Amino acid sequence: MYKRILLASDETRESLVALREGALIARALGAEAFLLIVERATLGHRMADGVYPVPRDSKTALDLLGLGLTRLRRLGVPCAGEVVFGEPATEIAACAQAFHADLIVVGHRKRSLVERWWSGESGAYLVDTVACSVLVARDTISDAEFEGYLQRAEESA
Repeated sequence: MYKRILLASDETRESLVALREGALIARALGAEAFLLIVERATLGHRMADGVYPVPRDSKTALDLLGLGLTRLRRLGVPCAGEVVFGEPATEIAACAQAFHADLIVVGHRKRSLVERWWSGESGAYLVDTVACSVLVARDTISDAEFEGYLQRAEESA
């Protein structure tokens, strides 16, 4: 069914935790995964773009990418990934097309009305733009429970 799964996250640890559900789906289906970490462009970055060099890969985002790829490999999931800088929905849609994803898994965290207003309709944009299924991962899997999945995967390999 799903053979190429894009796991999309922002540069926060919380959003990476939300993608555990997608990682387990990739393992169960024998799918290939691509982990995309999107660093949101701020107004200051946009104003400085072209004038001052803007670091594209922060240490935090690179550390999260490394952690996510390590965990996917421990599950036995063939994977690759990258850190990009920009508007999350736009970057996710572009990566999904380039990767030929047939499923996108995104994390979710509740935001206030003001935060939703400020960030726009990125979820609607994503669903309207991509040609594949989109799953909003909401299943809470604890660190201990996920570590158990990782250990069992390594033992069965």
